[in-house]
Amino acid sequence: MGLINLGHETDPILSRVVEEDKVRWWKKRNLRLLYLLLYPTCMGIEITSGFDSQMINGLQLIDPWNKYFGRQTTDATGKITWAVAGPLLGMISAAYNLGAILAVPVVPWVAQKWGRRWSIFIGSVFQCVGAVLQGFSQNDAMYIIARMILGFGIVFCIVSGSAMLGELSYPKERPIMTSMFNASWFVGSLIASGIVVKTAKIHNDWGWRIPSLLQCVPSLVQITFIFFLPESPRYLISKDRREEAFDILAKYHAEGDRDSLFVKAEMAQIETTIKLEMEAAKLSWWDMVRTPGMRRRTFIAAAMGLYTQWSGNTLISQVLFFFSTIRFSNRSRFYLGKILVMIGYTDAYTKTMFNLGNTAWSFINGTAIALISPRFPRRKMFLLGAFGMLFVYIGWTVAMQRAMLALEHKTPNRAAGIAVLFFIYFYSPWYNIGNNALAYTYMVELFPYAQRSRGISVEQFFVRGAGFFTNFINPIGMDGAGWKYLIMYIAMICLEILTIFFFYPETYGRTLEELSFLFEDEELTEKQVVAVEKTIHHEGGDVIGVPGVEVGHVEETADKKV
Repeated sequence: MGLINLGHETDPILSRVVEEDKVRWWKKRNLRLLYLLLYPTCMGIEITSGFDSQMINGLQLIDPWNKYFGRQTTDATGKITWAVAGPLLGMISAAYNLGAILAVPVVPWVAQKWGRRWSIFIGSVFQCVGAVLQGFSQNDAMYIIARMILGFGIVFCIVSGSAMLGELSYPKERPIMTSMFNASWFVGSLIASGIVVKTAKIHNDWGWRIPSLLQCVPSLVQITFIFFLPESPRYLISKDRREEAFDILAKYHAEGDRDSLFVKAEMAQIETTIKLEMEAAKLSWWDMVRTPGMRRRTFIAAAMGLYTQWSGNTLISQVLFFFSTIRFSNRSRFYLGKILVMIGYTDAYTKTMFNLGNTAWSFINGTAIALISPRFPRRKMFLLGAFGMLFVYIGWTVAMQRAMLALEHKTPNRAAGIAVLFFIYFYSPWYNIGNNALAYTYMVELFPYAQRSRGISVEQFFVRGAGFFTNFINPIGMDGAGWKYLIMYIAMICLEILTIFFFYPETYGRTLEELSFLFEDEELTEKQVVAVEKTIHHEGGDVIGVPGVEVGHVEETADKKV
């Protein structure tokens, strides 16, 4: 388990109860409705991020967009064309992340004061405003500000949406629901790809204005449906609205059975845990570093935020896209473009299809992995993904070096060129195993309720900061160092492996409350366990070696409701 204390375990009473519930979620009417509402309102939040990323890449291939924001230039053949200057292009791409960074300090306060639903609603409104301003921009300054507003809004939605998925879902499906959160990124990316391909045929400003305006559609869906979704029971309990919280838990976790022993025990566990948390917490940013346990959580959140952007995924995306654009300077464009030519792909359409193909491939494996990865211990999955990424980058580095050496000596190496593309495509499954599928699952599990919004905000700060940084640095690194630049990412992935091994605790197989005092005094854990056992003993019944717990009523209730 590493040299550093990775936390202690509590008695997972409720987790054992949940394991005995054999009724599938789709056979539970109320739970089925809950999950149906959670997809557009919470799980679909990352659709907006995926849409934005692919749209801003795709617009760079549209002549009217380049003409509107760029300047006249000539290509290698002497043909007059239009292109956006490198610094401006970098600022346009990075503005989304910059806006997100600015939102981080206020998002937890909003989520704690007004609840998860209002936080998602406010963020969605910001994104609608940003999309409208983006679509009707009159100059580059207006366009950049619009993208900053979009980024500002997305953090409200991501922080509260991911927390809501964890806090509303039935414990049995919670890991899958939070893992699917990031998988929806690829849905937005594919939708944006299709829209840009179609609007590219419009040879005026509407060719780029239409996709820019359509970016508000996912946010409009969230605005429409968010208040049909119940509020987080944990938020309600923290505001002394106990009856409302109990009604929600009974309706969705026991199909309306208010006498459910599981719901009563779950309620007792949540109430006790939040009471203990609130007694110790100041509900301020100081909480994130006030105790050794919180400092460790904050370190892990920061590390995860960095590694989700600095494990080589941003470079993969840029390399694939910029096979067919002018973002990299002459040296990199020469090598990347020539590698495709070397293996027989010369036309621009084919080159752009590599980017679209990788997005589709990432969607397929990312969705499948999001359904599989949460079923296994977190540390093992993070380590498996990290080692996979390391081996891919080592292979890519070797193949890239051989391909570039062959080009320099004018002796094409087709095998090396094919290997470069293979490793680029082979990367995404390994990245998706840990950094994509488990990122928000792990953040929701790692932080107790009182600090959950701030914890996810810390992760978002480092995600956006690292993304902002790589938008500028990757092209410079590839231009200056070529294949040697990949070695930096090999070193970063090695550091990631060490961080996972020595610092990441195991959170698999327990409820959120059973993880609340992972690094804290075991006395707090004992108080929580006693409260649950007292409720169970008071109600009577026996199951799985825990006196007082009955699971049969869950199945019986579900059968009656369906």
